[in-house]
Amino acid sequence: MTSSTFLDSKLLLAMPSMTDPRFERSVIYMCSHDSSGAMGLVINQAFSNLSFEGLLEQLDIETDGNAPDIPVHSGGPMEPGRGFVLHSADFVQESTLIVSETLALSATVDILQAMAAGGGPRNHLLALGYAGWSAGQLEQEIQANAWLTSEADEEIVFHTELEQKWPRAMAMLGVNVSMLSSDAGHA
Repeated sequence: MTSSTFLDSKLLLAMPSMTDPRFERSVIYMCSHDSSGAMGLVINQAFSNLSFEGLLEQLDIETDGNAPDIPVHSGGPMEPGRGFVLHSADFVQESTLIVSETLALSATVDILQAMAAGGGPRNHLLALGYAGWSAGQLEQEIQANAWLTSEADEEIVFHTELEQKWPRAMAMLGVNVSMLSSDAGHA
């Protein structure tokens, strides 16, 4: 792939033929992609048994008992104990990765402390774990019809209900999900 075909700041949308149950109907925001591999966060799967306040307690982050109700997403199967915050670029620290003109990625306790205090970035998505691909792996999966790619829409990333992210992202591409087959074909 040339640098213009890398998928930084794009969405990956699982095709109905996706056989890996960890990625069924998933929407992944691509944080980085180059010739050495790719990394993204699943943005439409949340933990039902882990709250932001519970996570703060595990990390010994003091709160006044009024921590905001922020969903904790399952960002992918890689390093599930590692936390990431995909967020608007209005909050940038020294270690923040700028992903696009408007979005950034932080993985420090500082951003969690700011969010717990009601501050931090305007828009944010907290995830534990990530999706990762080795060199050439993602390209092979795309060629095998496992994924569609789309421009990232911040409304979908930050403000759409989890179960609506996949169909809305597909609709943005003009894809009627009821017309998709779970069988992959090659012309």
